Amino acid sequence: MTLNSKKKCGYSTLELLFYISLFALLSIVVIDSLVTMTKAFRETSLNADLAESGSIAERMVREIRQATGVSSISGTSLTLNTKDANGADKTVQFLLSGSNIQFLENNVLTGNLNPAGILVIGLNFTQINTPIGLAVKFSFTIRSTRDSQNHTYDFYDTAVLRGHYGT
Repeated sequence: MTLNSKKKCGYSTLELLFYISLFALLSIVVIDSLVTMTKAFRETSLNADLAESGSIAERMVREIRQATGVSSISGTSLTLNTKDANGADKTVQFLLSGSNIQFLENNVLTGNLNPAGILVIGLNFTQINTPIGLAVKFSFTIRSTRDSQNHTYDFYDTAVLRGHYGT
């Protein structure tokens, strides 16, 4: 048996460099995909928080429209006179407490209107009086605790007290 007839075993340096390069390239593609998916999930969570925050404005508009009058109003608090389902008098109040908008019925806290991941930075109420009606203008600014860049989002609306027409 001669030396030339023996088979060589193992990898050459060139083959080894090729496989390492291929593995590194595939690893980069997988890691990039994971980073992109993480960013997309964070963005989706932030958008879900914002969509939930829109329900704060909807609740305020609904309560203002049903009200028969404004009991008290300040920059960060609004108390409305209204009626319950049975026609009995009651009050509802929106109040900024820390970073939460609290909702009170007959001076009893029913809970915060903003979701847990949302911080309310500012809240402002303004009463609008006209010869034929009464309205309340409100605005508030929120920030999500999931947003690493601390973006703020503004919500605002004006609602006419429809229950006021009957008085």
